[in-house]
Amino acid sequence: MSNPYQKYKNTSIQSASREKLLLMMYEGAIKFTKRAIKAAEEKKIAERCENIGRAFDVVMELNNTLDHKIGGEIAKNLEQLYMFITEQYTKANLSGSAEPLKASLKVLETLYDGWKQAVEKIKKEEAEKV
Repeated sequence: MSNPYQKYKNTSIQSASREKLLLMMYEGAIKFTKRAIKAAEEKKIAERCENIGRAFDVVMELNNTLDHKIGGEIAKNLEQLYMFITEQYTKANLSGSAEPLKASLKVLETLYDGWKQAVEKIKKEEAEKV
């Protein structure tokens, strides 16, 4: 791994807080979904499939990290949203349409914005305690 950017990226991931990792995962899913939308609109099948696969993997990882014992109803609701997103990815992969991807993107961006605000609020409250 002689690429300095790759070293930096790996270090930033390994040293990130849990909250930052969560936001990074959402950012990745959003990025791959946007790339898949562009590829679908340009009829680039291989590129569409590759990006859907990468986004799917990220969303499944988000789903796999849910703690239903601690998260309760919130974890259950997030799981349902993640399943909706993955179903939309499957529809897009089968149909070649960008519309299911756009539906997924909307949900991902809404979740990302909510988590980002929550993380910022927590950081602000922690800073005020000090």
